[in-house]
Amino acid sequence: MTFIVVVHVLVCIALILIVLLQAGKGAEMGAAFGGASQTIFGSAGAMGFLSKLTTVAAIIFMLTSLLLTFSSTKRASTIMRERPAPTAPAVPLGAPAQPQVPIPEPKK
Repeated sequence: MTFIVVVHVLVCIALILIVLLQAGKGAEMGAAFGGASQTIFGSAGAMGFLSKLTTVAAIIFMLTSLLLTFSSTKRASTIMRERPAPTAPAVPLGAPAQPQVPIPEPKK
């Protein structure tokens, strides 16, 4: 369980960084008007690699999310099963234990 949480957090951070590294859709428009396209991985090779890396990270993120969800619901249901059922009091609160019947006075 702890391993899945650690993998999940690392994939979350990696997914954020991968998405931030990708150029937006408007990045090519700047290059069309004379601006130089400056990328880390080359002119066109980065988008294919980063999009595949994003897909892999997203799949791992979804799988770890599902595993954590199923494990948390399974653990919650076992806790509820182990809990004993509350017992009802033998006598309702506020009611006398025996009905009050008047005792007749002895005749003189």
